[in-house]
Amino acid sequence: MTPAIDQARKAEIPFQIHEYEHDAQADSYGEEAAEKLSQDPARVFKTLVVQLDGKTLAVGIVPVIGRLNLKQLAKAAGAKRAVMAEARDVERATGYVLGGVSPLGQKKRLPTVLDSSAGDFDTIYVSAGRRGLEIELTPADLLQLTGGRLAPIGQD
Repeated sequence: MTPAIDQARKAEIPFQIHEYEHDAQADSYGEEAAEKLSQDPARVFKTLVVQLDGKTLAVGIVPVIGRLNLKQLAKAAGAKRAVMAEARDVERATGYVLGGVSPLGQKKRLPTVLDSSAGDFDTIYVSAGRRGLEIELTPADLLQLTGGRLAPIGQD
């Protein structure tokens, strides 16, 4: 089990775990997950950590086929500027390794913004806390568990 799965269990929300054999040579962890789970890549989301205004860390969750719009994320989080966080800061704050960062069960709860495209699906997939492991849950439950909000932060 991972802290992400533990958090979902404790909250008693409906969810499903999907496991696949991770290929260490994969170019994109998220796209690999979508392909190996035979899911629409627009329904599989990646968890990215940014630094807001040079201080606070925050989480942006966008479809694996898209990119994070840093300006839109900064705006949604009430900041002026967002840049991608350093790997060591991400791992220290979340307790997860890159490629397995989950928006759930993080060591330190970070401000979280989920791309509004998640509302197009009954359930979405996000990392369950390690490479090769995804958790499927409703966008509403993800927002409730993270204390997050929905905003248009993705771009093609």
